[in-house]
Amino acid sequence: MFFGETAINLDAKGRLAIPMRYRDAIQEAAGGQLILTYSAFDNGALYLFPKEKWEAVRDEVMKLSTYEPRHRSLQRKLVGSASTVEPDANGRIQIPLTLRQVAGLEKRVVMLGMGERFEIWNEGVLNSTRLEDNSASEESPTEEMTRLVF
Repeated sequence: MFFGETAINLDAKGRLAIPMRYRDAIQEAAGGQLILTYSAFDNGALYLFPKEKWEAVRDEVMKLSTYEPRHRSLQRKLVGSASTVEPDANGRIQIPLTLRQVAGLEKRVVMLGMGERFEIWNEGVLNSTRLEDNSASEESPTEEMTRLVF
């Protein structure tokens, strides 16, 4: 289970250094094989999955009916744009240029452990999203949220 937040600088070649605290877990969970793709629902973010977890997500997404335009869009985002990445000897992964451009990743990014995957965000976009989320959460929480947090 991945959790936590790390601010990271991308290098000039678009490589991201996986935080030390995750490297052993990634190696154990995926043999170092990771899948990088667009976030399903957020602009300015990418998903990074261990290969085995990715395969389960991929299979479920591809079961969706292609007659539904929203399903096709999700399939394109998650499956059609996915790339296999493996950490190099220094624990860095190369983020493909197209994924960096569409997600708006620049020098400063944030890597969030989100359970079975990571999210990689443009730092400014994440901060703006958090402000929006805070404004929205000032409304009353859902019943599910209340049960989990309070």
